[in-house]
Amino acid sequence: MKYRYHKITLLSLLLLIATTACKKSFLEVIPKGRLVAQTASEYSLLLSNLDLLNMGAANVQVPMGDEVAAIEPYFTTGVSASLKSQRSFRWDATIYEPNEDAGETLVPLRNIYLYNKVITEVPNATDGSAQLKLQIESEARAGRAWAYFLLINYYGKPYNAATAATDPGFPIVEVADVTTTKFERATVQQVYNFIINDLTTAIPNLNNQVVNRTRMSKAAAEAILGKVYTFMGRYNDALPMLNAAIADLANQATPVKIYDYNVEFATGGVFLPINATSGPASILLPNNAESLYSKQFANGFTSSYNEIVITPQTAALFGPTDQRLKFYSNSTYSTKLPFPVAGVLRKQKGSQTLFGVQLPDLYLLRAECRCRTNDLTGAKADVEALRTKRMPATDATVPSAIENQQLALLNFILDERIREYAVEGYRWFDMRRLSVDPLFASKTYTHTLYSATGAATTFQLKPERFTLKLPQKIIDQNPNIENNP
Repeated sequence: MKYRYHKITLLSLLLLIATTACKKSFLEVIPKGRLVAQTASEYSLLLSNLDLLNMGAANVQVPMGDEVAAIEPYFTTGVSASLKSQRSFRWDATIYEPNEDAGETLVPLRNIYLYNKVITEVPNATDGSAQLKLQIESEARAGRAWAYFLLINYYGKPYNAATAATDPGFPIVEVADVTTTKFERATVQQVYNFIINDLTTAIPNLNNQVVNRTRMSKAAAEAILGKVYTFMGRYNDALPMLNAAIADLANQATPVKIYDYNVEFATGGVFLPINATSGPASILLPNNAESLYSKQFANGFTSSYNEIVITPQTAALFGPTDQRLKFYSNSTYSTKLPFPVAGVLRKQKGSQTLFGVQLPDLYLLRAECRCRTNDLTGAKADVEALRTKRMPATDATVPSAIENQQLALLNFILDERIREYAVEGYRWFDMRRLSVDPLFASKTYTHTLYSATGAATTFQLKPERFTLKLPQKIIDQNPNIENNP
């Protein structure tokens, strides 16, 4: 009977996490003492709940990328128009109302609470080998590192080795206790050190196999650490981790591969049939072979919303045979009305965007790091490994005029990141890190809002807006925390 009680309690917990609103506090979590788990298998089950997969409305990064434009009347009066998307697109200082929960903190903080619980308690689980407990703890550590990497890229300044030790970061919470009331912002450097420590501690004890795309594997954690180092500008440190991640993907029982769009848009392909309204067929997340570690956020801008489109300049980055263009439409959703500006395109790739660890991102990060460390041949091979899966092979090669020009090749790789991930939020995080890169620090970023007649209004990004302000709700609950300007 005791065993049955624990099972019922755990199932109730998972339902509670997945379906109910949590206590309104800084941690946004279940009250202390509500989560009950005792066996190693129960702690493992805690890492399989939907709240660790679905990041909800953590999507402010999509309208903030410079690859997009906005279109009236949909931007301000359309059925999906919101203050959040309008303010994000304009790069306003305040995005949320004082009484609103921010999607960018709500689920990540709830998940950190759960990761902390597992890390603290699983070593004392009532069954399971020491190695199993260590593997579960390591999954939680690497998951916590990913959550903090997301938070520091929302609320901390872009990593700059010269200032990171004093730049305000995000509070580091290592205990699953909502009775704690005093929080202080760690520095950006302290948060990055915390992330790196979690990952380096976890990696040796993680599963070598990608058993489930929602669970952390050794390859996924290595990829995250490689990305962390890339965002820090530590390209020589990033390369071994990215190499290890790709090497560890060999001989996986769960297939991890880059889809060949030349095949998948042909008869019998996974993207068929193409719906006249919603575009190519979506791949169910558990079956998405490009995903090593699945996290997803709600993204209406790639499904039924009409207000955010890619700019004509972004559209011009695609060659005419690029199969990725099949994910775009030149008219509105459902009503199929033309946009008032020539060249803009609306993305249609489903209502959820994956942003955990994706294989195309891994190859593009390695291509960038190889290019930056002057391995131009390796960089070319990596970017072409992706491009040959996105267009006919004859069109996939890097132009010969730039293949031996380091800066030109680097720009080509960064443009490839836009081609691959436009309207999916990746560009915003790239803009942040590039803003402190000496090669790109002088670049300015603008957004264009087009009226219903095509007239343009321009907004320019101010440097301080590379960092989001903490939601007022958090500041009100923690008056000792100083907000970003």
